[in-house]
Amino acid sequence: MISRRLFVLSAAAGTILTGTPLRVWAGSTLDLGGGVRIDTLSDGHLELPFDFSFAGLPRDELDPILQQAGVTGDMIHSPCNITLLRDGTNTVLFDAGSGPDFMPTAGKVTEALAALDLTPEDVTHLLFTHGHPDHLWGVLDDFDEPLFANAAHVMGRAEAEYWTDPATLGSIRDDRQSFVAGASRRIEALGDALALIEDGESPLPGVTARLTPGHTAGHMSFDIDAGGQRVLVVGDAIANSHIAFARPEWESAADEDAALGARTRVALLGDLADSGTQLIGFHLSDGGIGRAERNGDSFRFVPG
Repeated sequence: MISRRLFVLSAAAGTILTGTPLRVWAGSTLDLGGGVRIDTLSDGHLELPFDFSFAGLPRDELDPILQQAGVTGDMIHSPCNITLLRDGTNTVLFDAGSGPDFMPTAGKVTEALAALDLTPEDVTHLLFTHGHPDHLWGVLDDFDEPLFANAAHVMGRAEAEYWTDPATLGSIRDDRQSFVAGASRRIEALGDALALIEDGESPLPGVTARLTPGHTAGHMSFDIDAGGQRVLVVGDAIANSHIAFARPEWESAADEDAALGARTRVALLGDLADSGTQLIGFHLSDGGIGRAERNGDSFRFVPG
């Protein structure tokens, strides 16, 4: 397996440089062999209030972990890595990004695709891990038509039903009311173009859905199996490169069901570490591709 870092500074210039500079569009490339390639593309980044993820956690234990990771201040800078899978026949995106309506720092997937000489029309499949704004809202264009017009759109049934259930609006936190309105509008706009799948189903050869709930009710991860190698797209089931690994049992304020999210995270990290399976995380550092390694009673994220 060959892994290398790509840093795409300008789609217009078509320039690709190696190294670790600050960049607008960044990605990692993973060659699985047999013509199967994975790229992670930057949709930009989120800037989130500290309490969005870390409210209620013990500061005396939390702060040293964040400081070691270089995380400081009252706002969290969270990268957004969209996974692109190409096998010579299919061009598959995992999540659509934020689009223009969520945060000005995100919604850059079209530019990131252009840096690889791709357009939204080239995408054959769009698989959603879940319905949060940074994963779903980019699915529609300025005219509320599907941006990825030629793609088969796929979401877990439980996830789609959660966001379109009228009861969700009354049960979700006040600061996420807009999440419900935005998700339900986009799911309804897709209509019959959105295929709903269950845990364990394969929306296309070599890709299998894996229910990893807690962050949202029907959050899906996706196993990619190619050339005898396995990679797991974990979405937000593992939502950062520091606290989620160092203290996966801590309940995260970012999860809709914090207790379930913690149980899912602990089990998922144990499986990934013991099997050596590579993972791709939407909000993980260094392009999002790496491995989970055991570190005493906890874990650490190892990029690459």
